Amino acid sequence: MTQVGWWQKVREFMYGFTAYEFEQHFVEMRASLETIFIALTFGDLLGLPIIPPYYSLRLLPFVVPNIATWKRRINRERELFDDHEMDLHGL
Repeated sequence: MTQVGWWQKVREFMYGFTAYEFEQHFVEMRASLETIFIALTFGDLLGLPIIPPYYSLRLLPFVVPNIATWKRRINRERELFDDHEMDLHGL
């Protein structure tokens, strides 16, 4: 094993030991905020007329790639404590 390969493995171990859980938490937070944003702007796809369609149409080109995953995420069956895992208690 070379010096570079050994150092890379130490770096990956330290990343997993210190920052991996934070990164996963932030990814989940971003997905939640994205879901809320799309629900507020394109809620009429689910029957929630919240914002005038003019603004929705202006944002449509930016949101089109995310609509399919958003619909899947909204319509997925969930348990009561699905979004509230017991990690990062202080955050």
